[in-house]
Amino acid sequence: MSVRIVIVGGVAGGATAAARLRRRDEHATITMIERGPHISYANCGLPYHVGDVIKTKEELFLQTPEMFLQRYNIDARTHQEVTSINREQKSVTVKDLKRKETYTLPYDTLILATGSSPLKPPIPGIDSEGITTLWTVDDADNIRRHVQQRAVKHAVVIGGGFIGLEMTENLRQLGVEVTLVEMLPQVMAPFDYEMAQILHESLEMHGVKLHLNDGVRSFAQAGRDIVVSLASGKEIEANLVILAIGIRPNSVLARDAGLDINAQGGIVVNDDMRTSDPDIYAVGDVIEVEDFVDKSRTMIPLAGPANKQARIAADNILGDGQRYRGTQGTAVVKVFDMTAAATGANEKTLQKRGLVPGTDYEALLLIQNSHAGYYGGASPVTLKIIFNTDDQRILGAQIAGKRGVDKRIDVIATAMRLGASVTQLGELELAYAPPYSSAKDPVNMAGFVASNFIAGLVSFTRWDVLDSKVEHQRIILDVREEVECEEYAIPGAINIPLGQLRSQLQALDCESEIIVFCAVGVRAYNAARILMGHGFADVKVYPGGIRFYQSTHYKQDRKAGD
Repeated sequence: MSVRIVIVGGVAGGATAAARLRRRDEHATITMIERGPHISYANCGLPYHVGDVIKTKEELFLQTPEMFLQRYNIDARTHQEVTSINREQKSVTVKDLKRKETYTLPYDTLILATGSSPLKPPIPGIDSEGITTLWTVDDADNIRRHVQQRAVKHAVVIGGGFIGLEMTENLRQLGVEVTLVEMLPQVMAPFDYEMAQILHESLEMHGVKLHLNDGVRSFAQAGRDIVVSLASGKEIEANLVILAIGIRPNSVLARDAGLDINAQGGIVVNDDMRTSDPDIYAVGDVIEVEDFVDKSRTMIPLAGPANKQARIAADNILGDGQRYRGTQGTAVVKVFDMTAAATGANEKTLQKRGLVPGTDYEALLLIQNSHAGYYGGASPVTLKIIFNTDDQRILGAQIAGKRGVDKRIDVIATAMRLGASVTQLGELELAYAPPYSSAKDPVNMAGFVASNFIAGLVSFTRWDVLDSKVEHQRIILDVREEVECEEYAIPGAINIPLGQLRSQLQALDCESEIIVFCAVGVRAYNAARILMGHGFADVKVYPGGIRFYQSTHYKQDRKAGD
C-alpha cells in the first residue's frame, strides 16, 4: 500500500515538497491542497509585474495543476481549503470553495506549508477603496488595473521593507509620485541605520518623499482619493495606498489542531521539520526557525529557506536523517539603481541581545570599487562586516552599491555558513578580471581591513563621531588633494594632502586625537600609519571617508545649501 501524503499549501514550500517527494517515491499518493487559484507561482516577482517589467501574469506561473498531474502524477487541488486537522483519525477536512462542498481526506503524513498573510492592523479607514496589499497574482493585477484605469498620479506606500521598497521603485517607474511612510527611523530593517542612509539618499534622489519615524493614524475617503493621516499630524492625499507593513504566519489551522505554536504564531518544529505531532511536518513562512548566528528561536520568512526546508521535510518523510541547520536571513533588494543586501545579524539585533560593541563584537565599514577603477563603469560598494571579538567568527554583513553587491553578500554568507573567521575572507581566491572585480576584491579587502584592525595597525571612529561635541582637543585631518577639498570639505578640517604629510607633521599636535579623512578610506589609512609611525598616539580613520560621510549626512548638506 502506498503512503498517503497530504500537503496544505501549494506555493513555494508546498510545491517544492511535493515535487521532491515524487522524485524520491514514484508510488506515494500525493495530494496538494491550495485555497487560492494558483500553485507554484513566483510571488517575489509580483512588484515587477505591477511595474510592467514582467509583462504578463502567465510569466509568474512556474507550474499549473495540470502540469503537476502530467509531470509528477500529483493531485494539486486549487480553490480548496483545509478547514481542520483531525489528528486522531489522521485526516483533514477540506472545503471546495467553488462547489461549496466539504469532504474528508485521509493522510499518513501531513505537511503544513500554509505560508503567511499581510498584516492589516485595525487602523480607522483601512478598508477604504484604493487601499490594498500585494500578496497574490490577483493583487498585482488589481493594482495594475487601478493605476491604469484611474490614472493614478500619487501613491502612498506604508512600510519600508522588501515589498514596500520594490513597490516604491516599480510605481515610480510607471511615472507615479510616491510617498513612502515608515514607522521606524529607517527603511530596510536588516540594515543598521547608517547603512540605510545610503538607501534614503537614493530614494530621495529618485523623487520619493520619505516620512520616517512616523506611523499612520487613520485613512479617510475623499471622493475617489484617500487621505492618509500620520501620527505626526501630517496629511497626505493619494489615489492609491499600498500596505506593506509586515506579515503574520497562517497558523490558525495548526493552533486549532493543538500543535505547539510560539508567541508570534509560528509553528514550532524541530530540526527535521517535524511539529509536535510526529506525523505532521511544517515548512516556510509559517514556522519558527533557529537563528544561525546565535541559535535562538525566531521567525525569518524567506523563499530560499522555505524551499530548503521543504526539501528536507520530503527527504525525512521518506526515512532520511536530514537536518535544517538554521536561517541566517540572507536577502537582497533592488532599489532603483542601487542594490542592498544583508546576511546574519546587524548591530541593532546584537545590542538588543545584550552584546556590547568593542567588547563582544566589532563592526568595520569600507568602500571599494565594484571592479577595477581603470575599466569603465566602476562604482562604489559599501560593505559593513560584523564579527565576534573572541574568535573573529563572522556574525553578519550588509552591503549597498550599484554593481556586484549580490555576489559579495553570497560569498560572505557562504563563508559564515562554513564557519570562517573574518580574517579568512582575505584568503579567499575569487575570480578576477577588470570588468568584474579587482585583484583585491571588496570581500578580500574586508578581511585585510579586519586583520589590520585586529593587529592594532588601524583604529576607526564611529560614522557619527562628528555629530556631537567633545571636550578634548581634536583635529580633523583631510588628506585629499586641495582640488578635492574645493568640491566638498568638512567644516573645521585641516587639509594636508597625503604626499605632503611627512613634511608637515609639525603642524599637528601629537597629543590631540586626530581623525583622518580621505575620499573612501585608503589614503586615510596610509596617513594614519605615517602618523602612528611618528609617535602620534591617538589616530583614527573615519570609515568610508568623505563619500560615506556625505551619504549619512545628505540631509544636513542639503539644508546647508538651501
